[in-house]
Amino acid sequence: MQIQLEVFTVNKRFPLRISRGTTAKTTNVWVKISEDGIEGWGEASPFSIGNYPQSTQVIQEFILQIAPSLQGLHPSQRQQIELILSKAQIPSAAKAAIDTALHDWMGKRVGLPLWQMWGLDRSTIKPVSVTIGISSPEDARKRVKDWLQFMDVKMLKVKLGSPDGIEADQKMLDAVRSEAPTPDLYVDANGGWSLEDARQMCFRLADLGVKYVEQPLARGQEQSLVELKKSSPIPIFVDESCFTSVDIPYLASCADGVNIKLMKSGGLTEAMRMIHTARACGLQVMFGCYSDSAIANTALTQLAPLADYLDLDSHLNLIDDPFTGALIEEGKILPNNLPGLGVQRSAFAA
Repeated sequence: MQIQLEVFTVNKRFPLRISRGTTAKTTNVWVKISEDGIEGWGEASPFSIGNYPQSTQVIQEFILQIAPSLQGLHPSQRQQIELILSKAQIPSAAKAAIDTALHDWMGKRVGLPLWQMWGLDRSTIKPVSVTIGISSPEDARKRVKDWLQFMDVKMLKVKLGSPDGIEADQKMLDAVRSEAPTPDLYVDANGGWSLEDARQMCFRLADLGVKYVEQPLARGQEQSLVELKKSSPIPIFVDESCFTSVDIPYLASCADGVNIKLMKSGGLTEAMRMIHTARACGLQVMFGCYSDSAIANTALTQLAPLADYLDLDSHLNLIDDPFTGALIEEGKILPNNLPGLGVQRSAFAA
């Protein structure tokens, strides 16, 4: 098989601010795997968590280094390919792009969308959440209005953990709720709270009817998360604390659910393992994203019938996504009927 890659830059309609910083655009890597006249597509988007930064340049370099080792193999030799990728210890985002492209190739080879190959039921897919980044109450109201005009919003994800403290978080959350009294809410602090602040905020969130809180404490504070879980009136999900299925059993004592992302997990193969491991540990499952285009979000949407919550909205905030894929209908993100991922070039493509 032949492996090619291209980089592409995508710009956000609204810059996204979280507790660790603000993102207005990213340069992602488009991976193409070709064999037997069929081309499978995957994507790697850069991200950084603690001591695990994965830049665009690093992702490119690792893919180019590993490509010669894979060229003599066929895309159907998935077990052997995964072993090579694991031994090479390539970054998870690079691995995700290759793994996703292999899945896309296989779906196109047999002429079926991945969700159908796996025997999944699209009618069980839950609504997708859309994100409100950290901002002033006034700007939060404007962002809510924009989302409500854009689509039928069923669930809002509110980023908290403001550097200005939990008082600023509370004012912003109140503004969001007053502007959008109907959609369900959940909160993502991205590890921006102390244990004491998190305790206070969890009770405040419960009073507002928030469904759950994601990553209230920073990665590395899982022991404190055990204490928080004992007193929290709402469920706790972990994101930055959870990369792969290996992490999940350890986290079962300090969380109620895990956030699975393609770039952290290393692709659809590991995402499926994480789903089954989480269920075996009695945990709920949500899917999330970074600054992903329609390639990565459509890929994870193929597994959407297996998730309790979906946070796959990054491509909806792009003004120049080169790709189209998953459909938005009645507040849900749905995989289409095209083979493989079901991703095509968009009107923005060069």
